[in-house]
Amino acid sequence: MRGAVRSVARADLPEVDAFTRPYWAAAGEGRLLLRRCRAEGCGRAHHYPREFCPYCWSEDVDWEPAAGRGTLYTWSVVHRNDLPPFGERVPYVAAVVDLAEGPRMMTEIIGCSEAELRIGMPVVVDFRRAAAASTSRAADGDADGPGFAVPVFRPAGNGPVFRPAGNSVAG
Repeated sequence: MRGAVRSVARADLPEVDAFTRPYWAAAGEGRLLLRRCRAEGCGRAHHYPREFCPYCWSEDVDWEPAAGRGTLYTWSVVHRNDLPPFGERVPYVAAVVDLAEGPRMMTEIIGCSEAELRIGMPVVVDFRRAAAASTSRAADGDADGPGFAVPVFRPAGNGPVFRPAGNSVAG
């Protein structure tokens, strides 16, 4: 193995496949998508994306745009993380957000000090850009494109939100 170049997988990049490609494509455009059950008597939204409804097990589910708003349910400040590139970002706030549509979403809170965090505080989606061309995790995705955007949240009203033309995400 002398002289071999070792590639380190980045744990912050998605594994894109045919099913999740619409989700990651929308995120790259600054839009957050959810899945919603279309079965009669259910109709619930869910996140993380699945090919079936986790409430009634129907496979009649579809993508829909999320409002991009929610409230902070809980959080933890991460002071140590050895996975690339998270070690360069510490400390950061890992969080769970209650989305306006109902589902809870694991995410990160940005643009806010730990002292300002409050359970129930209004938050709005933002997107962290990540180049994908250097990783095999994006091999089934758009690795030749501009990269990925990963949904993160910031306090509502705190600074700019990535919004390409035509995006309806509220701030």
